[in-house]
Amino acid sequence: MNDALLRLILLIIAAITLLSGLTQMIAGGFLLSIIATDPNPAAVHMFMTVGMFMVITGAMFLQSLWTRSEETAIPLWIAVQKLAAAILVTTGWMKGVFVSLVLGVAAFDALTGVLALIFWGRLRS
Repeated sequence: MNDALLRLILLIIAAITLLSGLTQMIAGGFLLSIIATDPNPAAVHMFMTVGMFMVITGAMFLQSLWTRSEETAIPLWIAVQKLAAAILVTTGWMKGVFVSLVLGVAAFDALTGVLALIFWGRLRS
C-alpha cells in the first residue's frame, strides 16, 4: 500500500473515531443499550467518558495526518490505544459484558492499530 493511500485511509479512520466518540458522548445510553448486556448508569457514564477520549485522540490524529506532521509519537500511541481497545473490547465480550456486535468494533480497532504501526514505521525511516 502506498503512503498516500495509507494516509487517506488513516484520515478516514481518524474522522470516524472522532465522530463515533462524539456520538458516544451524546447518545452513550442509547448506544450502550445496543452493545452491552447491562447498561447501568455507571457503565453509561464511563462509556460517555471513553467517547470524550475518542474525540480527543481522533482529532489529534486527524490534525497530525492532515498537516502531514512528522511527529512519530502520535501514530505510535494511536496504534497502542487502538490495539489495547481491541483487546479490552474482546475481553469484555468474553466476560459477557458486551454482545457479539462489538467484535466488529474490536476488529476495526485492531486493523487500525496495525495500519497506524505501519504508518509509524514509515515515518521513522
